[in-house]
This record gives sequence, C-alpha cells and structure tokens, in this order.
Amino acid sequence: MTDTDFLSCNQICPCDKECPIAGALSMIGGRWKMRIICSLLADGTLRYNDIKKKMTGISPTVLSATMKELESDGIVSRTQYEEVPPRVEYTLTPRGRELWPILHRLIHWSRGEEFDNDDYVLEIREKVLKER
Repeated sequence: MTDTDFLSCNQICPCDKECPIAGALSMIGGRWKMRIICSLLADGTLRYNDIKKKMTGISPTVLSATMKELESDGIVSRTQYEEVPPRVEYTLTPRGRELWPILHRLIHWSRGEEFDNDDYVLEIREKVLKER
C-alpha cells in the first residue's frame, strides 16, 4: 500500500463517529455474529436449535438477541411457521450472502496467505447480486 492509498482511504473513512468501518463492524462484530453467519453460509437455512448446537457456550438470551440484531441489520431472514411446536428458521439474505467474498479474503489474510484473485471475488459477488 502506498501513501496515496492511505490518503484515499482517509478521505473515504475518516476515523470519527461517522466511520463506515465502525458501522460495518457493529453489524458483523462481536463474539457470535461471524460464527452464525459462517454457519448459515455453510449450511443454508437453519433452525434456532441447530444454530444453538453449533454455538457451544452461547446462552439462549444472547443467541436470541444476536439473531434479532442480524435480522434488524438485514443480514439474516427469520421465518416463523405457525405449527405446534413452533418452528423458526433462519437464512442469510442476499445482503448477508454478499459477505462471502469478504470473509474468503479475511480467511486468507488471517492465515498469512497471499490472495490476489480479485476475479474470483468479483465473480462470487456478481452471482450473489443476481440472486437478489
């Protein structure tokens, strides 16, 4: 990254209360949100109890609040079926599925791996946008 890259980043994202990165992190940050998003990316639609089983150590209160936040932010869609017993399913919205290319790059970055396949990322993004 060059000095001019930092300047353009600073123009886009001044580090103040209006920082768009802070907004993005509030939507996907925290202990559980990324794990839930990744589970839904991997498994598709999941019932509440299936998500709870995958999130070892999460309390029902925290899971419920986290799911409500993800739904409120437009990342997760909740479908409730009027059955006995009640059934609730969660799935990623198109906006939630748009996170896959970003997460894919983060995975490589966290492992210290090179990742320069922007064509792949753009291809996945286009596919997700078409599904909208």
